[in-house]
Amino acid sequence: MTPADGEAPTRSPAGGAAAAAKGSGWLLMYLLVGVTPLVVAVTANPPPGRGFWLELSVGLGFVGLSLLGLQFATVSRFSAVTAPYGLDVVLNYHRMISFVALGFVLAHPAIIVIQDPALAEILNPVTADWTARFGQTSILALVALIVTSVWRTRFRLPYEAWRVLHGALAVTVVVSALIHIERVGYYVDGFWKRGLWILMSAVFVALLVNVYLVQPWRLRRRRWEIVSVEAERGGVWTLTLRPLGHEGVRFSPGQFAWLTIDRSPFAVREHPFSFSSSADEHGTVTFAIKEAGDFTSTVGRLRPGTRAYLDGPYGVFSYERNEGPRFVFVAGGIGISPVLSMLRTLADRGDRRPCLLLYANESWQDVAYRDELTDLEERLHLTVVHVLAEPHDGWTGESGLIDGAVLDRHLGDHPERARYFLCGPVPMMDGVQAALLARGVPAGHLDLELFDLV
Repeated sequence: MTPADGEAPTRSPAGGAAAAAKGSGWLLMYLLVGVTPLVVAVTANPPPGRGFWLELSVGLGFVGLSLLGLQFATVSRFSAVTAPYGLDVVLNYHRMISFVALGFVLAHPAIIVIQDPALAEILNPVTADWTARFGQTSILALVALIVTSVWRTRFRLPYEAWRVLHGALAVTVVVSALIHIERVGYYVDGFWKRGLWILMSAVFVALLVNVYLVQPWRLRRRRWEIVSVEAERGGVWTLTLRPLGHEGVRFSPGQFAWLTIDRSPFAVREHPFSFSSSADEHGTVTFAIKEAGDFTSTVGRLRPGTRAYLDGPYGVFSYERNEGPRFVFVAGGIGISPVLSMLRTLADRGDRRPCLLLYANESWQDVAYRDELTDLEERLHLTVVHVLAEPHDGWTGESGLIDGAVLDRHLGDHPERARYFLCGPVPMMDGVQAALLARGVPAGHLDLELFDLV
């Protein structure tokens, strides 16, 4: 949901059914668009002598291209599309489906060469004609796109540089593939086939324009400014923003937003951070940001009055969307941020449902917001259990990892009835999730928030 929508979503039984119906509708549309190019390939009228395997390779290539074109939709942040799933889930799908699309695309030339080795010359950029060269360009750009995304940190690519490169490579992939298909010709002959490809190409362009021009244009009229930047324990900073000339934003506790600070909204430097403030705190919003490199290492140098833009809220990691009689929060390090938002909101609303927080950190000095958590134990029906990887002398609490033994000591009776919210490093979440499932907690009662969206 964007700030202009006015109200944050809540989830009731009816709302959950509506969200599921919308999600099914978008999924059906996605599948329909994905297979449409395959229908075009099947109904084509290729030259005589082209066998089954050659036409199969073409069909696989068409499906791969369609999936790649749809990638522009998955990163467009349309609230109507992301609301049933959550933007974090959609972006994770965006990453995973890229590998599937790559498999379809690579199968296209591979099958051609395997079924007729004499056609291997299409892989040689020197001897191949321009039709094949555009196909080669599309494939090479796709491989470069995936490699630079998977190993961005290994290549030491700054986020901003990677984002520009990612967008340029994505456009190159799709445009080169479309030119390749146009030059082949007989798969887009006829009025309706050519019209279909023109329509699909126009949609791809429209999605790009929406991401890089339309959405920033809307944000420029909803400016924010930094009120304060306060140091917390563990290298964490509390960043407080207030709206300028508008009512601000309403969100569900646990959601996140993309922040652009000290830049134009058209800049590529934006980063996702969870709200840490209460959803009932009007006028200002806060974010808990840990120094971890790139932009986050500079947060402490930001000054009050610095301009900012906020795109959000997004995400479904919220107790409002996933109600239950009891809540168990498992946080690791800065994973406390969305959990803190939920706890603060519960406290402001006087909610007395039982809550348990298992909070993992390296040491006692790394425990951000520990004093406030103690206060929240008084305001809520909350038990906070700190788990330290490197406990100090005299520590009598939990130490090591949040494993099955820790869970057994604190979950109490009927753990399957609680609703669980996990946020932290992926290895921690994987281990806790496996332990909870082994103890009979239904998978549908587990809600996970990913750290790294990009």
